[in-house]
Amino acid sequence: MPMLPPPAADAAETLTSIRRLVVVRWWVLATAAAAVLTVPLLLDIALPAPPMLAAIALALGWNALTARRLAAAIDAAAAELFSQLCLDLVLFSVLLFFSGGATNPLVSLLLPPVAVAALTLPPRLVAAVATLAVGAYSLLMVSFVPLPFDDPARATRLHLGGMWLTFVVSVALIGWFILRMTATIRSRDAELAHAREQALRDERVLALGTLAAGAAHELGTPLATMAVLAGELEHDAAATPATRADLALLREQIAHCKRIISGLAERAGAERAEHAERMRCDEWLAVVHAGWLDLRGDVDCRLEIVGTGATPRVVVEPTLEQGIVNLLNNAARAGGQITMRAGWDEATLFLEVRDHGPGFSEVVLRAGGSTPFPSHASGSGIGLLLTRAAIDRLGGRLTLSNPPDGGALARIELPLARIAL
Repeated sequence: MPMLPPPAADAAETLTSIRRLVVVRWWVLATAAAAVLTVPLLLDIALPAPPMLAAIALALGWNALTARRLAAAIDAAAAELFSQLCLDLVLFSVLLFFSGGATNPLVSLLLPPVAVAALTLPPRLVAAVATLAVGAYSLLMVSFVPLPFDDPARATRLHLGGMWLTFVVSVALIGWFILRMTATIRSRDAELAHAREQALRDERVLALGTLAAGAAHELGTPLATMAVLAGELEHDAAATPATRADLALLREQIAHCKRIISGLAERAGAERAEHAERMRCDEWLAVVHAGWLDLRGDVDCRLEIVGTGATPRVVVEPTLEQGIVNLLNNAARAGGQITMRAGWDEATLFLEVRDHGPGFSEVVLRAGGSTPFPSHASGSGIGLLLTRAAIDRLGGRLTLSNPPDGGALARIELPLARIAL
């Protein structure tokens, strides 16, 4: 019997179940045909082969039509799976009718369709399948074609052998069903836990975005005041050339801060716009790298582009750009030379940021980006949370590791189908 999903299966899973049932039915029908043809020769038991083979031929035809129809289907209703299971019960009942009825030890194999129904169908349909199975068993007790046995002792041995075979098949089926059902439940539990974790992380990011928008609004006035004061001090006649240079740098930094907060609300979880800027991947990364170096001129950071094939054009994502900057800032706090390495293939864009500091702590490696850390916790606090949220939104993956030769490595993998033209 096929692997089947739990009762909460949706239409797509129901279709998958029916397709598996069709595949298994090919094997069952082939085995039944072989048994009808070989049992009279091997066990010297006369069977009414013509009606039994006719029933198997009809089932083969129905299975072929079902397989052809399902090839182009995208989903299926529970009622169709119910009808398929009923067909199996009827077919097996017909074969049992011509081979001893309830006296045939294989009659217990009427139970697997009921087990399949219990795993896949709603309660009312399960009850209907169970009723059909009980009714078929009851009819086979009073109406059947008896098998001709002249030797009671031989009949007893064959019956016991059939009971053993039925037991073995039942044990295999029950073990298979339970194992597959348990695996399915565990897989769904894991997916549900991941979805809950993602929802909690999204809530945190949304709250941070709201706070960031408020902070941007409040910081606008102080920054404007500082810019005016820095301008007045720069033009003060008593200021030395060195002081004027420092003030010019201060004004430049203030202007950069104003540019950041002016787009903060827009960057806080906004959707990609149709008119968003599109750039060659290497050019965009070079701009991000150069812009970050302008703010961290004291840092030794090298950019390496190692892509294969044509250079893709990507939609410039402000949140992703900020996530890369967060990784660079973490690497700068760790100390040592920094390497920003980027590349691509036909399906994926990857970016690695590596430093030569003490490496990530075990706490960061286990939960980096899932929850915020206290301030300055290995340089991996709220920045990693925001970076991971931006990458997850684009269907990508962030992995953290400590290379064997020292330092820390953060790797981003993004599907080009989500970020490219």
